[in-house]
This record gives sequence, C-alpha cells and structure tokens, in this order.
Amino acid sequence: MFHLIWVLIIGAVIGIIAGVLTSRKMPLGWIGNILAGLIGSWLGEKLLGSWGPHVAGMAIFPSIIGAIILVAIVSFFIGTQKRE
Repeated sequence: MFHLIWVLIIGAVIGIIAGVLTSRKMPLGWIGNILAGLIGSWLGEKLLGSWGPHVAGMAIFPSIIGAIILVAIVSFFIGTQKRE
C-alpha cells in the first residue's frame, strides 16, 4: 500500500519536472503529471535502460527523459499551452 503511494508521489514529481523542463502544462493537472511521470518512466527505461539512482523502483534519469519525450508528444498532438 505504501509502495503504491510512494510510486504515485515520485511519478508526480517526475511529471512536474518534465513539464517544467519543457515549459508545458499537462492536461488533467495532477493526474496528468502522475500519468506523465509513470508512463514516461516506463518509456524512458525501455528506451534507455535502467541506469542511475533508483527511487520507488524507477531509474530517475531515464524516467525524466522519458517523461520529457511524453510531454513533448502530448503537447504536440493535444496542443497544450505553455506555462506562464
């Protein structure tokens, strides 16, 4: 139970970092950030492997890179607005 909460928190942080680095807002607010972090983590680890420090079972650097890729793709197709 606590592991799931920890994974969601880390996923949200990764999603927020990706949104800040790309200067884009994710749709659905916090839920979008959590999804971007979790899906981006999966994507980053599949593309780049599992290297660097791990938190809650996620490799931080590949996860952030994967989340940035995901946020950029979602922004392109949905047309989300830039952060102010």
